[in-house]
Amino acid sequence: MSIPTEPIGSIPRPASLLAALAGHAEGRVKDGELAALQEKAVADTIGRLERIGCPVVVDGEQAKPSFATYPVAGLETLDPDGAVIPFADGHTRQLPRLAEGPFRYATRADTYLLAARRHTDLPVKQAVIAPSALSLLYPAEGLDGYSREEFLDDLVAEAETDIRACLDAGAHVVQLDFTEGRLSLKLDPSGGLLDDFVALNNRVLERFTAAERARIGVHTCPGGDQDSTHSADVDYADLLPRLFRLRAGNFYVQLASEPDRERVLAVIADVLPADARIFVGVVDPIDPVVETSEQVRDRVLEAARHIPPERLGTCDDCGFAPFADDTSTSRETAFAKINARLEGTRLAEQALGL
Repeated sequence: MSIPTEPIGSIPRPASLLAALAGHAEGRVKDGELAALQEKAVADTIGRLERIGCPVVVDGEQAKPSFATYPVAGLETLDPDGAVIPFADGHTRQLPRLAEGPFRYATRADTYLLAARRHTDLPVKQAVIAPSALSLLYPAEGLDGYSREEFLDDLVAEAETDIRACLDAGAHVVQLDFTEGRLSLKLDPSGGLLDDFVALNNRVLERFTAAERARIGVHTCPGGDQDSTHSADVDYADLLPRLFRLRAGNFYVQLASEPDRERVLAVIADVLPADARIFVGVVDPIDPVVETSEQVRDRVLEAARHIPPERLGTCDDCGFAPFADDTSTSRETAFAKINARLEGTRLAEQALGL
């Protein structure tokens, strides 16, 4: 496609997998049985994306416990009482807390990528968690014998290895999920925390060549979980100039659910980084109404008035179920919205004469 279009990552799990996950947590479902159902869900997800014409596919994060915690799932050096993330509807998510060092990933994202590639010959995109999110695992009071500086050095090395393994395994693109970027401005309106996050992520990105960074992207959104967000009230104008300092080749920007898209697009046009492509969100996973292809077309044409078409792409605003237990959006609705994104992007290409 002349205007590339990509999913963000997660897709709601089938009911059979959700039941198995609950049974596994209660000890009623064995590891092997759960793994078989996860593999089946990956194959079904990729197959359905292929059938509706996705040029780039994902595994839908069917085997991830969450987009954020997959690297540390099963680590024995964690306590459960870490940072709490509040959402607008009152529910919260809690991260674990590192109890001792050194910090190491227990699971790497290339394991998901290699499993996905067994089911398709199409390009496969792999989402990874940004190191800035995992930096929140280190306790504010510190750890005896393991300084924050040592932790960050280990984290940077682990994040680089995670991304590089995906690139080496043939990922079409590796996407850093950076939802904490917008949230950081709610926690610290001065922007100091955001600057720290950007600097940390750049410590990782700067370890890659320009050609490699062209296959690395960053996704930003106000969080999307159980039909709620954690930072939609934070002004994009405060985030985007700092976000675009990240040394990535692609940026995936939630936009469909913004109340004033034209204003956000004007900000993007003012601070558009050199040589980067901007993928704008054209469907809203939180809205239960499925967009029409004409609505998507119009959103793409709106974006093309601000962003040169050769620098433009489309995506979903966010993942549809970033946490495994999120059932707020049905699997059928997710695929219908993805199909609208594909068809609307094609209509926009025709309207632009591409």
